This record gives sequence, C-alpha cells and structure tokens, in this order.
Amino acid sequence: MKTYELKGEVREDFGKKAARSFRSEGLIPCVIYGGKDEKNINFVVKNSDVRNLIYTPEVFLVNLTLDGKPMMATLKEVQFHPVKDNVLHIDFLHVFPSIPVVIELPVRLEGLAAGVRAGGKLSLDMRKLKVKALVEKLPEVLTINVEKLELGKSIQVGELNFEGLELLTPKNAVVCRVQLTRAARGAAAASAKAE
Repeated sequence: MKTYELKGEVREDFGKKAARSFRSEGLIPCVIYGGKDEKNINFVVKNSDVRNLIYTPEVFLVNLTLDGKPMMATLKEVQFHPVKDNVLHIDFLHVFPSIPVVIELPVRLEGLAAGVRAGGKLSLDMRKLKVKALVEKLPEVLTINVEKLELGKSIQVGELNFEGLELLTPKNAVVCRVQLTRAARGAAAASAKAE
C-alpha cells in the first residue's frame, strides 16, 4: 500500500475561534483517534501538505510525524465547507501493525468482459469496498477480473475473495455488471424476428 508523508504540530487551543484563526493561517485542525489506551491527539497540518492526500481516488497509509514523534495513520473523515468546498477538519485513525484496520479500498476492473464483446456495456457500481485487514496485507487497489462476465450478469461482493482481507461491504451489493445496450437490445430483437 502507498504511503504518504505528513508533518503536523500538536495544538493546545480548541474551539471555534481557535479553529478559525488556524484556518486563516493556512492550517487545518485535525484529530487522530488512538487505540484502546491512547488519548486522541489534536494537531494542525498545512493546507498545502494534504492536497494530494485528499483530492485523489487512491488510498494511503499516512506516515504522520507530530512534533517529531512518528506514527502510522489512515484518513478517517474529511469535513468540507458547504459552500466554499475548502477543508475544515480532518480525522485520522492511529494504525498499529498488529491490529486489523477497517478501510475503504478502490476497485479496479481488468480484462474485457464477455458481455461487452457481445455488445453490452460494463458499469462499475461500487468504486470502493470496505475491508478489514492487517496493514501489511492491504493492497493499493482491489483488482477484479471481469473476462467471464456475461451480458446481463453482475458480480456481487459475496463472490469476491482476496487473500488476507475480510470484506465488510454487504455480500449482496453489486460491484459491477454488464448491461444490455439499446443497440444490443435492437440486434437481439431483430435476430428474434428473423427466426
């Protein structure tokens, strides 16, 4: 899994007024939620430092350095301003090598589906799937081969299996499907009339 380097400074000031003054300086208030015995740590990061972490479909393991102390984390939630769309707050989750982490990973389809060769259209219904695994087992993407996917058929989460990962997305959720296009429907109707 890809890693992202990020430095932050622990903050002592809290509340709306403090958050507003941080934002005016180009800083984003953040919190990292700890493990069982750990306290949550409030800190700030530079707005420019997190741009490539937030505005990407990729998922990263964050190498976070807070006042010189390194820790591993994942991005939990980002709050955006409802109108201006700038980042207001970021939540991180402290990650430990021996404790499984729950994270959403992007889905990538590979291969040419049989249904597409027959005139159908492949659609990806779920761009990310929720998984649970140890950090070392996490891949960058979940690759699904669709070569055997026929026209009008779909692949559900329950049909998938990835080594070392537990899929938490509901088993009946459709990940991708090959739909009948209007042209394919017309061709099917025309061949049915000819018979």
